[in-house]
Amino acid sequence: MTISLLRELPELKIVVVHPPDEEGDALVSHLRRVGCMVSMAWPMPATVPPNVDVLFLLVEGESRQATEALLKSMPRPEPTVIAIVNYEDPTTLQLVLESAAFAVVQKPIKPFGLLAHLVTARSLWSERQAMLKENRKLRRKITSDQAMSRAKTILMASKGISEGEAYQAIRAQAMAKRLSMEQIASSIINMETLLHPAP
Repeated sequence: MTISLLRELPELKIVVVHPPDEEGDALVSHLRRVGCMVSMAWPMPATVPPNVDVLFLLVEGESRQATEALLKSMPRPEPTVIAIVNYEDPTTLQLVLESAAFAVVQKPIKPFGLLAHLVTARSLWSERQAMLKENRKLRRKITSDQAMSRAKTILMASKGISEGEAYQAIRAQAMAKRLSMEQIASSIINMETLLHPAP
């Protein structure tokens, strides 16, 4: 996992949202030295540029509104956010939490540790994306199972057949019409709703 993350560094598109001062320039230079494609954005943009993999974001309490607007513009899937903080006051920490940052870099920014922050953040981001994908898959399966169960119940009640026979009837219709069993189940449920609308 770590090796693959290191190999992807030259392909990463990174945007650094930070003033073009000494620290900002040093951060950009160091990221370029490790092989990343980096650009700087300042003043804080209203939206995140497309196809960004990692966003180094300066988080300051006095820039709350601009930061919140930027965070709301995040594309899906969101880039890996690494927060840059100057102070650890409650307002700043709240913004860090709202940014869903996977790592935090504290000012003054030092080159040592940046690569570790970047690789760790990308690893956590990848794990989260995999979990979200699995979650969506499980939700679709639950929805499909619920639809199938309801469709079988409708057929069992209307035709006086067993659960196994209801399943086979749905399967046969799906094969005959070259549709998924879920689509057939949805059609049965929709027809039942039309014929017997709720009072």
